[in-house]
Amino acid sequence: MILKVLVASNDWFYGCITLERVFTAINGVKFNQVKSKQIAKWIILCVFLLTIISHIHDPIHRQLINDSDGDEQRLWCLVRYSSSINIFNIFITFFHFLTPFAINLISTIILIISIARSRSKVRSKIPFKKHLQQQLYQHKHHLFASCAIILLTIPRLILSLTRGCMKSPRDPWLYIFGYLISFIPSMITIIVFVLPAKKYKDQFIAIIQQITLRRFCHILKARRS
Repeated sequence: MILKVLVASNDWFYGCITLERVFTAINGVKFNQVKSKQIAKWIILCVFLLTIISHIHDPIHRQLINDSDGDEQRLWCLVRYSSSINIFNIFITFFHFLTPFAINLISTIILIISIARSRSKVRSKIPFKKHLQQQLYQHKHHLFASCAIILLTIPRLILSLTRGCMKSPRDPWLYIFGYLISFIPSMITIIVFVLPAKKYKDQFIAIIQQITLRRFCHILKARRS
């Protein structure tokens, strides 16, 4: 359950970050960063509460079963849902899978269109289509990230709907590989979201340089003392 909650919360945070970019682009200089930080704290709390409450049925319906297969003794942790709980579980799984992706993709499209419109008002001589093409090129990494995330998450969606266990240990690597590959988006946040964007990349490099410089100064002080 903990793993499901953390992964689902991570997907929701992706959508929230993209949604904040939209409000930043629309409001411009009127965007209140102090208020945004306060709202972000409540959103983080609400996301965790939403994912925990929606997955609370999972540990309740888990059972430990002893399985004897010749000389081997196995202990399986199986989930047994009633028909109504099973329908609810499928709905929750697709809800946490599709809704953040839809928010991410739609917010990215709105962001590109809103920036293109604001640029076309300032530079009216250039057609809106040209501005739109430029913004599509500049923000293509956001669209790529959204599509990459959903493609890499599909194996987890399929396996999360499978409540049984393998009857035989033969060829388990395909299942393990399919399960682990779905966690790649959570592990490559920097590669997907930070490095493709020049602003975030420069800020990331600046922070790394500051940390490195502080550590270097700390080592020098320790050696002198």
